Amino acid sequence: MKIAILSRKSALYSTSRLKEAGEALGHEMRVVDYLRCYMDITSKRPQVMYQGRTLQDFDAIIPRIGASNTFYGTAVVRQFEMMQVFTPNSSQAISRSRDKLRCLQLLSRIGIDMPVTGFAHSTQDVDGVIDIVGGSPLVVKLLEGTQGIGVVLAETRKAAESVIEAFRGLHANILVQEYIKESGGSDIRCFVIGDRVVAAMKRTAREGEFRSNLHRGGAAVVIKPSPQERRAAVQAAKAMGLKVAGVDLLQSQRGPLVLEVNSSPGLEGIEGATGVDVAAAIIEYVEKCAMGGARPDRIKY
Repeated sequence: MKIAILSRKSALYSTSRLKEAGEALGHEMRVVDYLRCYMDITSKRPQVMYQGRTLQDFDAIIPRIGASNTFYGTAVVRQFEMMQVFTPNSSQAISRSRDKLRCLQLLSRIGIDMPVTGFAHSTQDVDGVIDIVGGSPLVVKLLEGTQGIGVVLAETRKAAESVIEAFRGLHANILVQEYIKESGGSDIRCFVIGDRVVAAMKRTAREGEFRSNLHRGGAAVVIKPSPQERRAAVQAAKAMGLKVAGVDLLQSQRGPLVLEVNSSPGLEGIEGATGVDVAAAIIEYVEKCAMGGARPDRIKY
C-alpha cells in the first residue's frame, strides 16, 4: 500500500515511528507537510497539490494535525476524502474532538460519564456556573488549550470568580468543571484503535502540580484498565467518529469519567510506558480498513 502521513515534520517521534512501522510491514510511506498542500477544487476531479505535483495513488492517509492548524489541516483531510482516500480519522471527527465544548456535548448526549461541566458567556452568570459544578474547588479550562495549557485549578470560590472574569475579560471561551479530588492528580490515557484499547498508561502529576500531562513533567506507568474503563474509552472514541484516539479518563468514586478525546495522540509516552508497538497497530488497522472498503463517518453532529 501507499500511505501518506500528514505531519509538519518527519523528525517528530510519532511521525517517524509510523513511517518506520509502515515500511517494516512492506508499505510505501511518505510524510507530507499538510500546510504545504494546496487544493484544486474542481467539479468531479478534486486534487491535492504538493510541491507543484498532484498527490495521487495513495491508498490511505494518516492525519497528524496539530491543534493550532486544525482548520487548514482538516480541509486537506477533507480533500483527500473527496478523492476517496481512506483515513482512520475523518475531517469531521477531528473537528468534533478539537472543539472541547462540542465533544462534551456529544458525549453527554449518549450518556457517557464525565466531570460536571458548565459553560456561559456573560460574567453576570459566574455564580450560576460555579453552582452547577458544585462550587470550589473547580477547574477552569480554555476551549483552545492543549497539553495542559490554559487549565487552572481554583481552590476557592473567590479565586474561581477572579479567574473566570479574567478569562472572559480577554474574550476567551472557557469551560468550568468539577474538581475530582479522589483522582489525586492522576489520569488514565487509553489508546483506542478501532473498537479496542490497545495500550493504556496512568499519568501522575509532579509534586505541586495537578495537571498530569507528560509535557508538564508528569510521570507515566503501564496500567491494565478495568472493563468499565475500556468500555468508556471505546464509547468516547466512537462518539467522536475517531478510529485512532487517545481518551483521557479520571478515576472517581462514581466510576471512570471521560476528560478528553484526542484525535492526534502522541506515541512516545504510551509506547515508552507500555512497551506496546502502537505504531504498528495503527498501520495494521489502516491496512485492514483501506483494503476492506471501510464505511465513512456517519455521525450527524
